[in-house]
Amino acid sequence: MERMQELCEILNRWAYEYYVLDDPSVPDREYDKLYDELRELERETGVVLPESPTRRVGGEPIKGFARHTHISRLYSLDKAVTEDELSAFFTRVEKHGSPTYTVEYKFDGLTVCLTYEDGNFVRATTRGNGVEGEDVTAQVLTVKSFPLKISYRGTLEVRGEAVIRLSVLEKYNREHPEEPLKNARNAAAGAIRNLDPKVTAARNPEILFYDINYMSEGPVPSQEEGMAFLRREGFKTYPYFKLCGTFDEVMAAIDEIEIERKRIDVLTDGAVVKVNEERIRGEMGYTDKFPRWAIAFKFEAEEAETTVRRILWQVGRTGKLTPLAEVDPVELAGATVRRATLNNFGDLTRKRVKVGSGVLIRRSNEVIPEILGAVSGTEGGEPVEKPAFCPACGSPVAEVGANLFCTNEKCPPRIVQKLTHYCSKNAMDVEGMSEQTIGLLCSKRGVERFSDLYRLTEESFAGLEGFKEKKISNLLSAIEKSKHVPLERFLYAIGIGGIGRVAARDLAEFGSVEAISALTFEDLVALENVGEITANAILGYFADEENRAELARLKEAGVTPFVKERKAGGAFFGETVVLTGTLSSMSRPEAQRLIEEAGGLCASSVSGKVTLVIAGEKAGSKLDKAQKLGIPVVGEEELLRRLGRK
Repeated sequence: MERMQELCEILNRWAYEYYVLDDPSVPDREYDKLYDELRELERETGVVLPESPTRRVGGEPIKGFARHTHISRLYSLDKAVTEDELSAFFTRVEKHGSPTYTVEYKFDGLTVCLTYEDGNFVRATTRGNGVEGEDVTAQVLTVKSFPLKISYRGTLEVRGEAVIRLSVLEKYNREHPEEPLKNARNAAAGAIRNLDPKVTAARNPEILFYDINYMSEGPVPSQEEGMAFLRREGFKTYPYFKLCGTFDEVMAAIDEIEIERKRIDVLTDGAVVKVNEERIRGEMGYTDKFPRWAIAFKFEAEEAETTVRRILWQVGRTGKLTPLAEVDPVELAGATVRRATLNNFGDLTRKRVKVGSGVLIRRSNEVIPEILGAVSGTEGGEPVEKPAFCPACGSPVAEVGANLFCTNEKCPPRIVQKLTHYCSKNAMDVEGMSEQTIGLLCSKRGVERFSDLYRLTEESFAGLEGFKEKKISNLLSAIEKSKHVPLERFLYAIGIGGIGRVAARDLAEFGSVEAISALTFEDLVALENVGEITANAILGYFADEENRAELARLKEAGVTPFVKERKAGGAFFGETVVLTGTLSSMSRPEAQRLIEEAGGLCASSVSGKVTLVIAGEKAGSKLDKAQKLGIPVVGEEELLRRLGRK
């Protein structure tokens, strides 16, 4: 065993020199000799140490990806595409002090999260929806740019971007002309999210690390120290990292990245700007999607000219008609674009888009194709007529502001889009229920309502092309699993007008659908993320007889959304708490977690349901509102006392 530990230490040091530092100290034959000795010892003893490099060999294909909940949520980044938008970000940040900023490359691959316990690598997952991802441990074990053992002995989640270098992609395509990979982004995602780890190994991805997502001892004091920790523990990081004190210094770093990004061997589409200090990060907190203390500056996307051949009209779940242009194929940012969207009919006419006209097309943020406008000097072309009737069902179209809407709530595409939204990851998360599958069930089996999904049986899929026993079983299991989801996800899923994920979370604080349906206009507008229009939409939803009937059908089918149980007997059991102002001893997200672990429920806004407000330094309007409503207010000292920290 002692010799095995010695071999692991030597081999891992050599691998670090080779794959991370790009500075090997021994020839390959020397590495191979000790590797073979280790493998033979493992065969003789039947023992494989957690840090053994033999674990990195691609094993047999797996049957499917298991789901895994991250210890701490993995947020995405808000984006800026102009200097003015970045300046607005700085203005928001500097209300909280005078921070420093870090600037790094934004790489274009697949986000992965690695977990360590007691110094050992235990798991790798994709980002997924930020809360829950797919377990890709078998695939990531084939990657050699991260350590299997580290010196930190607590629980740790680190975050990185799985990428395939452009030179590696080029070599792979030369060696596999029968199945070339189109671009580095898709190649990296396909490598990690492939059920066969041997395919992952063949594509030779690597991971560039840039963040500590969770550390059991608490967050590191700064991004600068976090990156130093990653490098010290043997994680591969990209060498470019700038610490800046002013807006001008940040812009200079971004300009530097924009120039150099065309010369480096990794696909990148922007720069990431972060507040360096954890103290200010904790004070700023998060939106439902993004940290308020970081932003991605996206570089101007690639543009090209093409010709519009046809305009189609897509019908969304609200009935909105969106123009979709079919264009002559054009290569943009490594992908072939054949279709591009416009916002509405007004957008189409303002940009002078006609059938047969030349247009300038761009992949906005190198993802969504959009038409910027007609090419200057373009003559001719056939004007696009404003549709008076829905192209899908023939019903009259209503014009509301700049948008056109189908007036038929039973319009087939509307139904498909409503059900697709209901089944999506951030809603009921019915895995495998794609838009194509829903379209088939709607047209062939008469599925129209959410509740119809829960009446599906094996016989419902009989005769449908592409549905075999295993696929049917998985779908039915996913539908059954969706009966029990958090209330906030259910509220988002049913598609009440104006209710996104943030407002759904606020409403869920009332505890049940029945309680929400009884709220008044005044109750609703008192919520931080609900305005008058959304409040009226909520009231209208629950006043509608068909909506009430559908909620009853869902309940009868066994759909029972739940609110996270509070810890009985905890220091905050029975309390609904709002945090406001700055806490000196911990960040607000950490305080929220501790309160919930102690049986409390944290709300984002002050309302009649709130029983306690904890006010730190510089508490603002929430404190004023709590005092007007007569809600008890305590300070940080009382928070620490209740948590047993004082």
